[in-house]
Amino acid sequence: MLMPKRVKRRKVQRGRMTGKATRGNKITYGEFGIVATEPCWITSNQIEAARVAMTRYTKRGGKVWIKIFPDKPITKKPAQTRMGSGKGNPEFWVAVVKPGKVMFEMGGIKEETIKEALRLASHKLPCATKIVAKADLENQVEGE
Repeated sequence: MLMPKRVKRRKVQRGRMTGKATRGNKITYGEFGIVATEPCWITSNQIEAARVAMTRYTKRGGKVWIKIFPDKPITKKPAQTRMGSGKGNPEFWVAVVKPGKVMFEMGGIKEETIKEALRLASHKLPCATKIVAKADLENQVEGE
């Protein structure tokens, strides 16, 4: 499971996920990628599940790049605890994803195999996604 080795603050505030991704919105390493179309938190378990789905389908062929990292701790209070008495303890880690963010990239194998592997991985993620080619995103950015 992904998580930071050490952090400056043990607990952070929830924040807001408004706007579109301005960074990480291009495919830089592979030929195809999964792009988020809505904002969400993606846990480290979901990232790992998507990675396993991709590598298993491709029989460990090609290359996978994970472009998101869970660096935000999410706290939870224990069940049947009364209100008050401070913030709960950190339970898991999430990556904050905004629309337009490229989460995973793949390359090095046939196009049909990559597209099917990315489709399987997208089912493991909690938000709506789309599969895009590197050429599609470059044309879209130039057109804006």
